[in-house]
Amino acid sequence: MANPGKAPGQHFIRSIIDEDVRNGKNGGRVHTRFPPEPNGYLHIGHAKSICLNFGLAREFGGLCNLRFDDTNPTKEEVEYVDSIQEDVRWLGFDWDDRLFYASDYFEPLHAYAVQFIRDGKAYVDSLSPGEIREHRGTLTEPGRESPFRNRSVEENLDLFERMRRGEFKEGEHVLRAKIDMASPNLNMRDPVIYRIMHAPHHRTGDAWCVYPMYDFAHGLSDSLEEITHSLCTLEFEDHRPLYDWFLEQLGVFHPRQIEFARLNLSYTVMSKRKLLELVRGGYVGGWDDPRMPTISGLRRRGYTPASIRSFCERIGVAKKESTVDLSLLEYSVREDLNRIAPRVMAVLRPLKVVIENYPDDRTEELEAVNNPEDPSMGTRTVPFSREIYIERDDFREDPPRKFFRLAPGREVRLRYAYFITCREVVKDETTGEVTELRCTYDPETRGGDAPDGRKVKGTIHWVSARHAVESEVRLYDRLFNRPNPADVPEGEDFKSLLNPDSLETLSACPVEPSLKEAAPGDRYQFERLGYFCVDTRDSEAGRPVFNRTVPLRDSWARIEKAQAGKG
Repeated sequence: MANPGKAPGQHFIRSIIDEDVRNGKNGGRVHTRFPPEPNGYLHIGHAKSICLNFGLAREFGGLCNLRFDDTNPTKEEVEYVDSIQEDVRWLGFDWDDRLFYASDYFEPLHAYAVQFIRDGKAYVDSLSPGEIREHRGTLTEPGRESPFRNRSVEENLDLFERMRRGEFKEGEHVLRAKIDMASPNLNMRDPVIYRIMHAPHHRTGDAWCVYPMYDFAHGLSDSLEEITHSLCTLEFEDHRPLYDWFLEQLGVFHPRQIEFARLNLSYTVMSKRKLLELVRGGYVGGWDDPRMPTISGLRRRGYTPASIRSFCERIGVAKKESTVDLSLLEYSVREDLNRIAPRVMAVLRPLKVVIENYPDDRTEELEAVNNPEDPSMGTRTVPFSREIYIERDDFREDPPRKFFRLAPGREVRLRYAYFITCREVVKDETTGEVTELRCTYDPETRGGDAPDGRKVKGTIHWVSARHAVESEVRLYDRLFNRPNPADVPEGEDFKSLLNPDSLETLSACPVEPSLKEAAPGDRYQFERLGYFCVDTRDSEAGRPVFNRTVPLRDSWARIEKAQAGKG
């Protein structure tokens, strides 16, 4: 598992690029690309690729393109194109004037396919999809050649042209590369490079009804853009011989494909297909639901671009698959928010406290620190009055050992205010539930210690009842209740592992009045409770809705402290 305290270091892709630059390969150029398919919203795994591709280009003074792999019109939408651009920019990267689409290259890609046919290296196959799979063979048995493999060049050219004109139904014909049906690499067994799809494209409309397969379009698009280093996840390692074969047969510019391990994160799934299933099934509130691992979901939850970039640098780049603990991602955002988030007071589960010896008509403005990590953020004033709210969990009628908060006869400090002592507990006559506490305060303890030197062990936060702003607060937790929900046993649905307690909504939570005009996206630390942000979708002017980003507990900090102690 990655160490959050580890400084960013050299990884194997940095070393490869560094050596290429030193040797003057590609004229010392570094040109990468991020090639998402616009068939869903980007998730934290894509963030790793974005940071890697754009980050390395920036580090080596190079360029990075944003190129959409829009070769499957049945699954692609403009909404996804727009969201991907927003996510990349939000993470802090830009492609300047280098926004491309695979559809930009449909004509040259088609011309390359025709050239393969003319060179006797591609043929139109009329087997059904099922028959093609059957002829493909297995890992231990070679494939069988299609009976249409030896069609003449003229016949193949005619059929391919008629495919383009829309004369055939979907699945009636495909164009396959002619490589080696006995290759130990199944990807080299005459792969399909074009298929018929009678579907309008979000950019080209009805101009095309034949579309290139990813393996064909990807490498050739890289070549057309003169990409130097084509960074892919490990599942494309077995596809690299095919990537190279296409480029070598055509004799065009040949980028280098390098594979790295994708990001697997505990307590979540990283499959766009499964995430789409959650969205369409109503298991979450959309792609930007704060429980989703999508970049838009993390943004709405209150994560910062800096925290995600830091996380991606921390986990590094490896050649072997592994799973990163979600705690490390939470550590990264907590570390960043600790520096930049203003402190405020809010009460989630309120219990009224009446301070009996405090004047009923009096209000004080007490000074509170905005962020002890950054003195430049200054201070603010919070109102204090006779009736306040505290957290229900900060009181115990029969306190356990080492409970240092409020209890009958016990004295505690109110943050920035006074010492108070609980004198009476008021309960509901029917249920026996505690409904109110009657306390007294020591006016000599304002904002500090008691003049007589007595000490209290507990400090609790509060909100003035008279000045409180009632807000909705949403407490988000892990989406799944098992660390590896993607690895469900055969016959088990991954959705059965959804955490039923992943969202708790609290209404009428009193928060300090400074939060009344909090703007969507603003981030705060609710003292003693965690980090929260103002929801960007459901908040209204004067009535902010707060999403919990992460709680204050920090398991990684404890791990580091323990490790330091052992050292």
